[in-house]
Amino acid sequence: MEKKIRTPYFEIGTKNYVWGDKLLEYAIAADKAAEKYDIDVLFICPALEVRRVAENTKNLKVFVTYMDTLRPGRGCADILPEGVKDAGAVGVMINHCEKPMSLPQMKKTIDRARELDMLVFACADTLDEAKAIAQLHPDIINPEPSEIIGGGKGASPMAYVMDSIKAIKEVDPSIMVEQAAGITCGQEVYDFIMAGSEAAGAASGIMNAADPIAMIDEMIAATRRAADDLKKKEGKEQ
Repeated sequence: MEKKIRTPYFEIGTKNYVWGDKLLEYAIAADKAAEKYDIDVLFICPALEVRRVAENTKNLKVFVTYMDTLRPGRGCADILPEGVKDAGAVGVMINHCEKPMSLPQMKKTIDRARELDMLVFACADTLDEAKAIAQLHPDIINPEPSEIIGGGKGASPMAYVMDSIKAIKEVDPSIMVEQAAGITCGQEVYDFIMAGSEAAGAASGIMNAADPIAMIDEMIAATRRAADDLKKKEGKEQ
């Protein structure tokens, strides 16, 4: 499995806002926008939805919202890592504030993901937690203060993002840093990427939009615009 994710990328989290046919409709819209704008799109959905999304899209990098660390054999009701990988997941999200994990749990999940050549998308609520998680070397850290998740606005989300990028990169420069909390429109996607975030993402900002499919296109288009403007900026600085 090719691990590389091109930056800036865009990430969509469905949480449990939608399921079944509606979730697939959004995944297909994201798949089309990923191709239209030539942007890598992570699509993070519950384990029950992974196979259907993976089998009906071709451009998305499908992540599962959670998996356990058991191994094939005895065990009941836990989410088997081998199962979600075979269903089409290329990665797993860990430690979202709505499914918090201890550092030892995170370490075990990262180790299991590595065994299966899966990517790890880790969430952090504070700068201290982000630095601690960076010591575990996930592929991506999404520093998202819980007060700005779900469309809320913190005191200074932009300042938090800038501080968290610096803190994470000081521990491991290879970790990608994404801002995905509190984003509600394409302009915010653009602004965060231009400010230094290697990606942007949204869950409620899409799922609660008046037209979620239009918002998916708007946000992925904004990622493309930021990617193009970053290239122009780099060209001028050289």
